[in-house]
Amino acid sequence: MRIEPTRLKKITAAIFAAGGCGADEAARIGHYLTEANLVGHDSHGVIRIPYYIDWLRSGKVLANQTLQVAFENETIAVVDGQYGFGQTIGEQATKLGIEKSSRHGLAVVALRNTGHLGRIGDWPLMAARAGKVSLHFVNTSGAGILVAPFGGINRRLSANPFAAGVPVKGGPPILLDMSCCTIAEGKLKVAFNKGVEVPEGCIIDSKGEPTRDPKVFYGDPPGAILSIAGHKGYGLGIITEMLAGALTGGGASNPANAGRLANGMLSIYMSPEFFQEDQVFAVEVRRFIEWVKSSERVRADNEILMPGEIEERNKAARLRDGIELDDVTWKSIADTGRLVGVNFETI
Repeated sequence: MRIEPTRLKKITAAIFAAGGCGADEAARIGHYLTEANLVGHDSHGVIRIPYYIDWLRSGKVLANQTLQVAFENETIAVVDGQYGFGQTIGEQATKLGIEKSSRHGLAVVALRNTGHLGRIGDWPLMAARAGKVSLHFVNTSGAGILVAPFGGINRRLSANPFAAGVPVKGGPPILLDMSCCTIAEGKLKVAFNKGVEVPEGCIIDSKGEPTRDPKVFYGDPPGAILSIAGHKGYGLGIITEMLAGALTGGGASNPANAGRLANGMLSIYMSPEFFQEDQVFAVEVRRFIEWVKSSERVRADNEILMPGEIEERNKAARLRDGIELDDVTWKSIADTGRLVGVNFETI
């Protein structure tokens, strides 16, 4: 089915309001989940509604939380998300980093114990719109162990997303949003719901054999996701665990931390005006983009894009045409709505 984005936001917000979130938080979750679908990251969009509501009802994530500062100086903040919704806590942490870097040129925010942060690209995008360059390293301390180590079979690491944003004067930001593994677990859920296979080289079964069947990943015993680029992605995943897990105090991936899904995020914010004068940075960014795009193309119909441009185009198309949801995903959302007492027909 295809659904108009504004209606999908309202439905999502209504479900979380009925589940116990305040109106502002419910609207915020509705915005960020729908935004993920709009830019083409369906794995981090409204497919998450049933899981979020289940965690809320079981006390694994808490409504209406405010991050608590454990340590703070001019440029560093160590903050605890109190197991609040990532869409709320992530936004609060990003605003803190923007504010600190605006005053001091640089800020490092170590966030621990927050609910699922959703599409990590939302946070560098928010920072870039405020004129900041930012880097974000994310892990899941225990409940999200999904990835086999290089040369191994068993799940040992989380997906370990990494995101970065760079403001571009007069244009959309450069926005990189990726994981250290070959495929987001949410994309496996999307494929599972649609009954389709995933690309080759993404997952293995419980014996270490390659497979394209997402059902095998969720089997008993389960399969695992592979790292990107072999040992290189694995190495980046290890460093991400150290920064987002060990350094923040939230914990690296370990079954001892598996009681609830909690993200850790280490974010670095930089204000370019503290590094360069007279818009030198903005001019150099624009010049570099033009230089890269001037390359001769492999095929005439090829296009050279900056990271983030595909998402911008996806959003324009889906705002125009609506968001496509498979029947299984829509049914799970409708069932969740009924569970908390939401009547979609009135929205």
